[in-house]
Amino acid sequence: MSKSIVDDYRVRLVDPGKVAIARSGMPPEATINECAQVFALLGEPGRLRLLASLLHAGELCVGDLAATTGMTESAVSHALRLLRAYRVVTVSRRGRMAYYRLDDAHVQTLLALGLTHTAHTSTVRDLVDPAGPARRISNRGRGRRT
Repeated sequence: MSKSIVDDYRVRLVDPGKVAIARSGMPPEATINECAQVFALLGEPGRLRLLASLLHAGELCVGDLAATTGMTESAVSHALRLLRAYRVVTVSRRGRMAYYRLDDAHVQTLLALGLTHTAHTSTVRDLVDPAGPARRISNRGRGRRT
């Protein structure tokens, strides 16, 4: 594990035991970076629509994914290449057709939990502005409320 702020600077530790437990359980840096890349892939709305389609339909070809998401077949193919590279989706071929599905139960669980979490929690925007977007009216592009 790389050096941390605790090693380099004086910090006020409230619970050194818990800090030691957290540090000892920290995954290797390469694992953290790969996981961050997977979450970045999941953070793009188009790819998330593709994954949600696969979560609900099970297995779809590029054309059906394009029809489901409103994306072009080219955009779907590009997104699927990225998702395959990180083992988020897998492909099976039947003749000339390629069918995509979520790679395994871990991906299905992660996606289902993320969508469920989002469906029942407030967004940061809602917490910052309880009036919601319907009440926001700009004044000549200056962002003021009227």
